[in-house]
Amino acid sequence: MRGLISPLHRFIHDYKGLAAVEFALILPLMIAFYFGGVEMTNMLVANRRVTAVAYTAADLTAQSASLNDSDIADIFAASASILQPFSTAPLQVRISSVVANAQNVAQVAWSDGFQTAPRAVGSTVTLPAGLTTPGSSVVFVETTYGYASPIGEMVAGTVNFTETAYLKPRRAVQISRTN
Repeated sequence: MRGLISPLHRFIHDYKGLAAVEFALILPLMIAFYFGGVEMTNMLVANRRVTAVAYTAADLTAQSASLNDSDIADIFAASASILQPFSTAPLQVRISSVVANAQNVAQVAWSDGFQTAPRAVGSTVTLPAGLTTPGSSVVFVETTYGYASPIGEMVAGTVNFTETAYLKPRRAVQISRTN
């Protein structure tokens, strides 16, 4: 009987290799946390850049008294470059000049879109209360970005980020648009 118990007793009290076994059990969890942290960081950076795109497009537009097709193309190019190194393929930016009529109803004076359709001229827009007064105007920028994970196993599908920016024109009551 003693011959059977002695090897069993040695086996139970032998701790050689225990750290390797514990590491092998914990390693997949550590890797998942690492890639999850990297993915969450990428998503937060993409979200912040979408916000920067919206406010940059609004700011560049609001600095002008008049815009033409070339100016709008430059604004869209500058705004899209902010997203680097993320892909600009899912980016949509719409810039609209919204003017409040005598009844303070906000209507689109002109609109342009980057990878999206512009708003119809004359269509009404709901703006935050107190943003306009009769006869005033505002630059209204809508941005949407469909973020797709580079490591698709962590985040399946697309996460949509949206941002809206409002700025008053700086050099004119209303920004005019020419072709």
